[in-house]
Amino acid sequence: MAVTKDDVRHIAGLARIGVAEDRLDALVGELNGILGHMDALQRVATDQVGGALDAHAGMPLRADEGPSVALDHPRDSFAPATRAGFFLVPRLATHEDSGEES
Repeated sequence: MAVTKDDVRHIAGLARIGVAEDRLDALVGELNGILGHMDALQRVATDQVGGALDAHAGMPLRADEGPSVALDHPRDSFAPATRAGFFLVPRLATHEDSGEES
């Protein structure tokens, strides 16, 4: 399947992205190149590969071991309060002052 200029115009319209006419040829070439790579990947025989490519297995997790790392500064110096396990910190001075904490 090859992408055409009309396909690029159509998708750009759906995404509400402006694409200049002089960029169409380059985009068509790039998208067709990506599709060509995807086609090559689809042809790779993976039936002899172990469970590493099983999309439903997920990545193996390592044990969470080791000593806890202490904070360089006491928690009260940067987050004086918590709520539901989250730090409550004052708003940055660069943001509008709404009187709330984030």
